[in-house]
Amino acid sequence: MHKKSAIMRTLFCLDFEVISMAFKDVNLSEWALKNQPLVKYFLVLLFIAGLYSYTHLNQREDPDFTIKSMIVTVQWPGATEQQMEDQVVDKIEKKLLELPTLDYTSSQIKPGSAIITINLGDTVRGQDVSDSWYQVRKKIGDIKSTLPPGVVGPYYNDEFGDTYSNIYAFEASGYNYEDLRRIVEDVKRETLSVDGVNKVDIMGNQNEQITVNLSSSKLSALGVSLQQVLTAMQSQNAVSSAGSFNTSGDDIPVRVTGNFENVEQVRSLPIAVNGKIFRLGDVSYIKREFVDPPTTKIHFDGKPVILLGIVLNKKADVIATGKLIEARFDEVKKKLPVGITESIVSNQPEVVKESVHEFVTGLVEAVIIVLVVSFVSLGFRTGVIVAISIPLVLSVTFLIMMMMGINLERISLGALIIALGLLVDDAIIAVEMMVQKLEEGMSKFEAATFAYTSTAFPMLSGTLITVAGFLPVGMNNSTTGEYVYSLFAVVGISLVVSWFVAVIFTPFLGYHLLPIEKYQKMAAEHAGHNIFDKPFYHKLKNFLAKVILYKRTVVLGTVGIFVLSLVLFRLFVAQQFFPSSDRPELMVDMWLPQAASIYNTDAQASSFEKLALKESGVASVTTFIGVGAPRFILTLDAQQQNVNFAQLLVRTKSFKDRERVLVNLKQILATQYPDVRARVTRLELGPPVGYPVQFRVSGTDTKQIMAIADQVESVMRANPYTMNVNYDWGEDLKVMRVVVNQSKAQEIGLSSSDLQDQLNMMLSGSTMTYYLDRDETIPVVAELDKAERTQVNNLSNLMIQSAKGDFVPVGQIAKVEFAPEASLKYRRSRVPTITIRADLVDGVQGNDVSMQIYSKLKALEKTLPLGYHITIGGSIESSKKAQDAINSVYPIMLIVVVTLLMLQLNSFKRSILVVATAPLGMIGVTLSLILLNAPFGFVALLGVIALLGIIMRNSVILIDQIEGDIKGGESPFEAVQMSVLRRFRPIMLTAAAAILAMIPLISSAFWGPMAVAMMGGLFIATILTLVFLPALYAWVFKVQADTLEIK
Repeated sequence: MHKKSAIMRTLFCLDFEVISMAFKDVNLSEWALKNQPLVKYFLVLLFIAGLYSYTHLNQREDPDFTIKSMIVTVQWPGATEQQMEDQVVDKIEKKLLELPTLDYTSSQIKPGSAIITINLGDTVRGQDVSDSWYQVRKKIGDIKSTLPPGVVGPYYNDEFGDTYSNIYAFEASGYNYEDLRRIVEDVKRETLSVDGVNKVDIMGNQNEQITVNLSSSKLSALGVSLQQVLTAMQSQNAVSSAGSFNTSGDDIPVRVTGNFENVEQVRSLPIAVNGKIFRLGDVSYIKREFVDPPTTKIHFDGKPVILLGIVLNKKADVIATGKLIEARFDEVKKKLPVGITESIVSNQPEVVKESVHEFVTGLVEAVIIVLVVSFVSLGFRTGVIVAISIPLVLSVTFLIMMMMGINLERISLGALIIALGLLVDDAIIAVEMMVQKLEEGMSKFEAATFAYTSTAFPMLSGTLITVAGFLPVGMNNSTTGEYVYSLFAVVGISLVVSWFVAVIFTPFLGYHLLPIEKYQKMAAEHAGHNIFDKPFYHKLKNFLAKVILYKRTVVLGTVGIFVLSLVLFRLFVAQQFFPSSDRPELMVDMWLPQAASIYNTDAQASSFEKLALKESGVASVTTFIGVGAPRFILTLDAQQQNVNFAQLLVRTKSFKDRERVLVNLKQILATQYPDVRARVTRLELGPPVGYPVQFRVSGTDTKQIMAIADQVESVMRANPYTMNVNYDWGEDLKVMRVVVNQSKAQEIGLSSSDLQDQLNMMLSGSTMTYYLDRDETIPVVAELDKAERTQVNNLSNLMIQSAKGDFVPVGQIAKVEFAPEASLKYRRSRVPTITIRADLVDGVQGNDVSMQIYSKLKALEKTLPLGYHITIGGSIESSKKAQDAINSVYPIMLIVVVTLLMLQLNSFKRSILVVATAPLGMIGVTLSLILLNAPFGFVALLGVIALLGIIMRNSVILIDQIEGDIKGGESPFEAVQMSVLRRFRPIMLTAAAAILAMIPLISSAFWGPMAVAMMGGLFIATILTLVFLPALYAWVFKVQADTLEIK
């Protein structure tokens, strides 16, 4: 990305004056007409190269952007939430403060485990991200020895942003999970051999274990200790070297048998106690089974499945690789055993194909619209010249896109449609000038070359100024800027290319296609007459005379309208970050109380799953129990593993079905699942945000921030536009505390640690050894019989073994009592932080509601003690980050624009006049957004920024025309009038082309608000530029109107 940005920025870092002087010394139009065979050759060559490039551009749904987050998971079995925070999480977070690229850490802390999310700064890119992940591993490794004994991990996941292009569900009839897993492993190996596939993951598999269910009563009766059982199993199944014989000819290793080869050997394991030998099966029930309880489960349409997720290489073409995967799966399905069925959960290649097809259709529609405008306004032959310039510019643009590695995706295709209306501007201006000079009697050669000398450099300045308007898009280093970078790149490339086409190929085409006889005849007829001697131009000229006469009123009136538009924009235009996606999927999140088991979560999710499948319009439902859906779209707000959480991916048949199903599912959840915290959402566009409205309460004391959070929650609930208000901390858990009587414990030779180990083995199980079965390493776990493990009230009666080998009940040395304990806490940058979140009713935007609530929370924040804060989050925080990144580039954009204006106009005063017209677009932007009830989001903001350059382009050409007419001998008054008359037709034509070309984007969920804003802004600004700029020029330079001309 840095390389791409550097290439584009070079356009503005080069000495413009040197380039101008070089081009002025060589008339490119004249050169083209004197080297016509070469121009013909390049014309054909560029068309062929463009076609080749288009067919070889990679295609994706969304542009790539870096998920700058890394997950660190750490476990400490038996630790409380507070112990995890103090002894593990805080040490890791403190060390990570040394990471120079760190933005903040976010830690989810539970009893016995923690998940730490490391988030890098918004401006970190490329290799710096990979280097940062290496530093995270290194720094945590440096302090690992300081973590308490018994800590498991840390484990790292820096592939958090990997997106699965294809996800398949495998269901088995007559097979268990392990049988199915082995089959899916075979499919995985086949898939990995497909070109373009980077990795393949298996999800939803249930791990196996060999369970040794011990009976405490049998152990006690036989006098067998748990330690004896553990020692016997470990020594019998150990894998170690028995040495080898090294002879003069051979090296012969020695192998000792005895390792477990099947479950029966585990049952037959002899245990020697007090001179007696027992079999392990005498004191336990042994079986091979799946881990119970499971950590996660996955259903597809109500049936248990295993998923196969495929991640492509970064440079792989999604559609082409998708065809290869599909072909491979067609072969695989023929070889699958009877009873194994495969279904598609997510098919990114198909989505991309439909998305690209939709945008290409829009591009074709835009081309047709521009061609119609050209033919209707310019005539057939003149229109043909403009028509040929469009595919030529696009061909060169595709070629450069391929060279720069820019894909065909949502942003770049939208940028092509936006650029389409702009890239014909130079061609229209050039061919209009040729026609005008032919009508004045010039020869074809003179007319073609005159356009270069008279309009080429104002056009170049205008083109570069338009591109400069996109600089805040291309130069901001935020994640959002990374997401929309191709908007700047594609528009910039196409506009610069369009200038070269206008000065080289357009004169060549005009020389051959324009009907010279027609224009010579018109020149003879109009000899001695002004070509603007027409009723329309008479009226326009008279109107301009009045504008100049009342110049002060016109200027101040326009400024007043502009100020009023800003007020109306603030009051009536809804604000957003990115719109929701128009994809047919819905995401359903279900949160049960923190104490809920995986079985309870499974039951609730399965129940809702059945109801969702009954909805007409639902194509499929994939249910993820205990974990969130894998990242099947880059913008997904991925969820972490929690046993009390389930997420359903509901795929509907169409956009219309999606909206209806959305309403119905919300109603079902509200009425039938009152104890479940649930939300139904559409997929997001742009960098993931999560809940649209979020406020964070942070401080040092847990009770204090809980009290503050309750007040914030009350304010949020009071807002009529919020729903599902909740916060991310969990309610207290019910725990059983074993209060040890240390005196009695010492009498039987037990410490608290000994008691803890024995209870852990009996209740949760303890891995004693491992059973090796082909590619699996299966733990052998000893635990108390399930009947005894589920009897909560029986804890006092559990038999534990003393140091002498005697068995005594727990109640003899300890008292068992219930107590509350924190279940889930979050920290942000080492400070305990509660996030209060809310969804919104339909029809309102997160930014607007957040500001409504925040205005009321400011009073509460002022009363908070030192060190306690209320911070706004959600979509408005993401918007602010993106906005701040853009704001930082505004000065660069302004310097570039003013520099270009100074080089072209050589006058600071005239340059300021051009800049003064730029904000006029806000009048039309506000009006169009209000009339069409469209929100103003980040994408629309980019459109408004780009609009500044487009408006200034027209202004600089108009100012240059005025100055040229004055130098030609006209009076300032006449020059102002005639410049508008001379530039009226090309300015209106180019504006019409730009406005109408964006019609196909209006229906787009992503581009619609931007299209509405740019169309309205450009329409009003174009009209006002032809009125406001002449009045402002006349006022600044004291041009007096000739009242004799005013009728």
